[in-house]
Amino acid sequence: MQPNQPDYEYGLRKTFSTLRLYQKCLKIWFDILTPKQLLFFAPMVSKLSKNHKILCTSRNYREVVELSKIKNVNLRLIGKHGGSEREGKLHSSIQRMNDLLGEITRFSPDLTISFCSPEAARIAFGMGIKHIAFSDSPHAEAVMRLAVPFVQKLLIPWIIPKSEFIKYGITEKDIIQYKSIDAAVIVKEKTKIKKINIEKTKKTIVIRPEESEAAYVQGKTRSDEIIEKVSKVSNLYNILVLARYTPQQKRLKEKFGKKITIMDKVVDGKSLLSITDLFIGSGGTMTAEAALMGVPTISYDAVPNHIEKYLVRTGLVKRETEPNRILPLIKEMTEKIGNKKKAKNVLATMEDPYIKLVKTIKTL
Repeated sequence: MQPNQPDYEYGLRKTFSTLRLYQKCLKIWFDILTPKQLLFFAPMVSKLSKNHKILCTSRNYREVVELSKIKNVNLRLIGKHGGSEREGKLHSSIQRMNDLLGEITRFSPDLTISFCSPEAARIAFGMGIKHIAFSDSPHAEAVMRLAVPFVQKLLIPWIIPKSEFIKYGITEKDIIQYKSIDAAVIVKEKTKIKKINIEKTKKTIVIRPEESEAAYVQGKTRSDEIIEKVSKVSNLYNILVLARYTPQQKRLKEKFGKKITIMDKVVDGKSLLSITDLFIGSGGTMTAEAALMGVPTISYDAVPNHIEKYLVRTGLVKRETEPNRILPLIKEMTEKIGNKKKAKNVLATMEDPYIKLVKTIKTL
């Protein structure tokens, strides 16, 4: 029997109206733990907040807190960073889960989105909340083991084989690849470049130390040796070091403060990189940002990873793990024209992971 046309059309309109209403009423919880995660998620939060109710939680972590003010992301701070020792990390994680539980129970989210937050994974699993996670760091073994088995969908850059994550307890069909690296989201975002005062008669070198308090970096730090070598040419260049943690900042100031500038304030990375003639990083997110902005970039590869290897292959990053070779490389790279055209072409090939996120949300 054919449906009565007016009634049938009314039914369709009502169905679509209900779907739109449902989409507008979604409650989404983002757990944002690091500066990279805040910069990556900020544009997604902004877009999703137009139709959904959003709760963003984080830890009391200096760089994240300051960047949230710069990026206008409203964070509910719960818990703190656990430091470099295992016992401190464990205690902070347990305490944070306990404190988060009440907040998440009150908010009652329909969906959790994180960058493989162990606390978010455990709470979402325990409360039966769907969890979509992002990751470009299969080398972060501890975090992967604690989070990946509990998520419904995992979104990853296309250059990382799915097998790198399957070993942590997720099926291949639940891993979704997107054709981008995460730094591309940060670089592509339209933001106002803020003025940073430096001596304009000299070229500027920016050094970003590694994640010295991350579990996957312990025992592999080498930034002090790199900074020591670079400080020898402080008469020729402005040398700025953007430390990650307050203890790291204080230690570097005590050791190198008279020779170079250890930055006191958290700054927007794009603003800093816009006045940078050479960037030296550990192979992390800011290394990728610099490369995609066409800034001559050296990676000392503190933690070998797929993103750094990809950028080296494309010619946007030069890897140098031997501190004694850094100075000759600085002279060579600061005298060359940058890779802005190549970086622009590489960036143009990358998609917005937000599109894959929206499609994934609809499947859940």
